[in-house]
Amino acid sequence: MRDNEKPINKVILKEYGKNIQKLVDYVKTVPDQEKRTEYAFALVELMKQLNPQLKSESDQKLWDDMYIMSDFELEVDGPFPMPLKELLGKKPKTVGYPEGEVKFKHYGRNIEKLIEKAIEIEDDEEQEIALIYIGQLMRSFHSTWNRENFDDAIILEDIKTLSKGKLHIDLDKVKENGLFETSMRRDFKSNVNASTSNSNNNNGGRRNYSGGKRRNNNQNNKKRRN
Repeated sequence: MRDNEKPINKVILKEYGKNIQKLVDYVKTVPDQEKRTEYAFALVELMKQLNPQLKSESDQKLWDDMYIMSDFELEVDGPFPMPLKELLGKKPKTVGYPEGEVKFKHYGRNIEKLIEKAIEIEDDEEQEIALIYIGQLMRSFHSTWNRENFDDAIILEDIKTLSKGKLHIDLDKVKENGLFETSMRRDFKSNVNASTSNSNNNNGGRRNYSGGKRRNNNQNNKKRRN
C-alpha cells in the first residue's frame, strides 16, 4: 500500500461506526449527481435514527460530519456548503490570563476593578455611595474568609491600599450608621429591635393590668368585710 493511499474502511468519526462510514464511502462512488444527492439526504436521516442522541443536533452538524467522513470528497447538492478542510482539527485561540497579581485574593479582581471605577467618579456624593457599596461587598467577602478577626477599620484600610489613598470615608461614620452592613442585615437588626421593644411594651401592659386587677380585688374584699 502506498503512503498516500487510505486504509480500506477506515472509520473517520468513530461515534457513527463502521457501517455509516461504509455507506458514506459508497455514496461517494455513485456517478449520477442527482442520485448521489438523494442518497446523501437519506444517509443523514439514517444517521439520526441510528444515533438518537444526535436528534438534538442541527442538520448542519450532521451534514458537516458526513462531509468529514467522506474526506471532503462528497460532491452533492446539499442544504449546507462543505466546511473548509483547513478548519478541521484547528486549535482554538488560547485565552490569555489577566495580567498582574491580585492584591487581596479573598476580595478578587472584580473588587479592584470596582475601586478603579469609583476613583473615576467626579461627584463626591455618588463616589461615596459607590464606596459604601464596595465596602459592603468587601465585608461579606472578608467575613466569609475570616469570621473571627473582623473590623470595619480593616475594610477601610484595604480600600485605602487598593485605591492608593484616593478613596476615603470616616470610620466613625461607617460604624455609627452601619454603612458596610448589607441592607438585609440592617433590616434584620431593625426587626429584632422592634420586636424586642413591642415585647417589653406588651409585658408592661400585662403587669399594669394584673396589678390593677389585684387592687380591685382588695377593694371588693374590704367592702364585704364592712
